[in-house]
Amino acid sequence: MVLNLRASFALVFSIFIWLHSTRFIHAAQSDIDCLRSIKASLHDPSNYLESWNFTNGAKTNICSFLGIDCWNADDNRVLNINLSGLGLVGKFPLGVSNCTSMTGLDLSNNNLNSHIPKNISHYTPFVTSLDLSTNRFSGKIPENLANCSYLNFLKLNNNNLTGQIPEQIGQLKRIRTFDVSNNRLSGRVPDFENNTAVVVNYANNAGLCGGPLSPCKH
Repeated sequence: MVLNLRASFALVFSIFIWLHSTRFIHAAQSDIDCLRSIKASLHDPSNYLESWNFTNGAKTNICSFLGIDCWNADDNRVLNINLSGLGLVGKFPLGVSNCTSMTGLDLSNNNLNSHIPKNISHYTPFVTSLDLSTNRFSGKIPENLANCSYLNFLKLNNNNLTGQIPEQIGQLKRIRTFDVSNNRLSGRVPDFENNTAVVVNYANNAGLCGGPLSPCKH
């Protein structure tokens, strides 16, 4: 009887471990796809991303990759991606959409160009921190950024952004830092009247007006 109980316990325990391992590998696969796509889409002249080796497939320990923070040491899920200052060249890496548990993305101080995706909230739905500063992004700031409703920290400074800052940005209730300095923006700045805690930086955008800046001319 005791032997049967021990055998039953061992079987149940083995099934539990197998199920847990299967769930773990399946959960990590989307993040592996995410990082593989990012690496493939960016030119890395200094080979900083050489440590991103995917030869082990689903067993890849992505938590050991340069610039990757995971939720905890035993969970192969991406929490933050920090690729700041690596000299990366290319466009905004759309593969980040597969890092479904990501809350922070820092691509600052690189040579990324072209436009910020118009539907950026599709790629970064849960980020609390987004830093695209000191690159060569051009075009308009997308209205869709207002759908990244968890944002606390948004830095777009030191780019070549033009046009008006979307008024919808003022609807980001959790925002605490908003920096668009050193671009070529114009028009009225967003109204953050319901958010007294936000720190804004509009410096060196000669065409901006309203809010803490000079009144807009009608």
